[in-house]
Amino acid sequence: MSTTEQNLGRLLDSAVDSALAFLRKADPDAAADIDQLRRREVSRPAVVVVGETKRGKSSLVNALVGVPNLSPVDVAVATAAYLEVQYATTEGARAWLPGREEPVPLGLGDLRDWATLLGELPEGTRPPRRVEVLHPAPLLRYLTLVDTPGTGGLDPAHAEVALDAAERASALLFVVDASAPFAQPELDFLIEASKRVNLVVFALSKIDAYPGWRTILADNRAQLQAHAPRFGTAPWFPVSAHLAELAIGLPKPAAAELVAQSRIADLQHALVDLAGKGHLLRQANVLRTIRSEIVRLDLALGERMRATDPDPAEVARARQERAALAARKRTESRQWSLALHTQTRRAQVDATRQLRTQIGNLQEEFLGRIDRAKGEEIKALPQQLDQALHALSVRLSADLEYRFRQVGELVLAQVFTPDELQHVLSQLNATLRHALAAKPRRDGAGPDNVMIAMSSAGMAFMAGRGAVFGASALGAGSMVGAGLLIPMAGLGLGLAAGAFVLYRRKVHTDRAQARAWLREVLGEARAALSDEVMHRFTDLQYALTLALDDAIERRLRQLDAHIAEIDQAMADDRASRARRRQALQQERDALRGRVKQVDEVLVRARALAPTAAAHQQDGRSRQ
Repeated sequence: MSTTEQNLGRLLDSAVDSALAFLRKADPDAAADIDQLRRREVSRPAVVVVGETKRGKSSLVNALVGVPNLSPVDVAVATAAYLEVQYATTEGARAWLPGREEPVPLGLGDLRDWATLLGELPEGTRPPRRVEVLHPAPLLRYLTLVDTPGTGGLDPAHAEVALDAAERASALLFVVDASAPFAQPELDFLIEASKRVNLVVFALSKIDAYPGWRTILADNRAQLQAHAPRFGTAPWFPVSAHLAELAIGLPKPAAAELVAQSRIADLQHALVDLAGKGHLLRQANVLRTIRSEIVRLDLALGERMRATDPDPAEVARARQERAALAARKRTESRQWSLALHTQTRRAQVDATRQLRTQIGNLQEEFLGRIDRAKGEEIKALPQQLDQALHALSVRLSADLEYRFRQVGELVLAQVFTPDELQHVLSQLNATLRHALAAKPRRDGAGPDNVMIAMSSAGMAFMAGRGAVFGASALGAGSMVGAGLLIPMAGLGLGLAAGAFVLYRRKVHTDRAQARAWLREVLGEARAALSDEVMHRFTDLQYALTLALDDAIERRLRQLDAHIAEIDQAMADDRASRARRRQALQQERDALRGRVKQVDEVLVRARALAPTAAAHQQDGRSRQ
């Protein structure tokens, strides 16, 4: 790392600490969420490839990796999943399905079936939310490429999935093609995605098909300068994935010429250079996220300032919203409670049914092992069952995580509109944290269970800023999925010491005794897990009930305070209104002063961007 980068690293670390301390005083819940983001472990930097449909994103990913058709390419491809192309010594793929901790292993030839809507999944299989593609390509030694569905168009759900993927990005690679300048949906998505990602690199694809691509490039730069000045000087890389793919099957002299014309190497070198600055990119992204939160607080202060200059239409709107929410609370609270109970019970029944199935499958598998075991092999049964029970508890934890969030999203969608939810979401998350964290843990499997041991792992947050699943993963509204946080303690399950002792005393190599021991152990495991599932869903219902009641009351108090401010402003004389507005202005000046300090550091962080001009100049000289 150069001296300049070391100095920038120290500057970013100091700025993040200072800005996060400032935010912690203004909004502790938002600061806590960003702390979770900051502590997330990252092995390799991730470059998330985003853009509109049919812009050549997948083709560009394939060209960067150097493997044609690695990521499925088709004008009709539509998927709600994104593909993470990672380094591995052997080729392969694995699909992550909702409700399953362990991925489904795939071959590269299976990607069309699993990652697009053009193929067919096995009957009864949920569509994957994420597919990991493993390949030993040299570029992947330095970074992970994430290929996302197209944004905008007629399916905004794809934009939600892409935004979810972007939350884990070290940098964004925004792809537009040379057929036409930016469309408005592309600009809107760019602005939204970059609220949490500081560095964006642009690729202008299909330059081989459009000789006038330089004009389009100039138009795109002008649009960014006008509508998103932050990206006015961002690096652009004109590329042709098609030429790079054609070069693969040609002799070396001809291939070298096509590769040069494709300009793919320029972008590859730039991405490798970025990957070497992974920690700096991450700190810049955290600082960018803090900035977005401070801007949100600034907008809220703006609303309060407008209340000091009363508008009769605004007070009428606030009174109408307040009356509607209070009326819904009076008339629909029982319906909400019933909906929460129904959704919780349904999810609990489904989870218990799946548990019985998994325990049954486990019993059938191990009975078969006992029948096939020879001599001393049967003595290893306890260790094997202990590992299998642990794997079962991991899968069950993931399934409960999925079902918990599904219940929360479905109920919130019934209680709040998206506009209402944005006002209560932060405090609702805090209430859920406190309600579930205050519940005593039920460690152990109970005094009567001598065969198994069960415990709760550390508390894990299931969604929110930096969530594992995006809103579209469950089909609920984007505002719900984008910020819902439900803490959950994972399950740990294995054999107790008594099970090993009993096995050594009674079984030895006796198959009949081994079968009886197995049935007893799994019977206790099923009973203990069923009881734990019941308690978990009871806790969830309790916590969501508290959180919803508290959120409704807080929103009513927010509206009352807003109406009171407007009423007070209408009753006050001009001097009183001016004093209150001046006090609010001082708060706002402090926020904007902090934003200015953060922006000064983020401007310095632009030095992390690759020097696209040099690459492009090299490219022009070759033509």
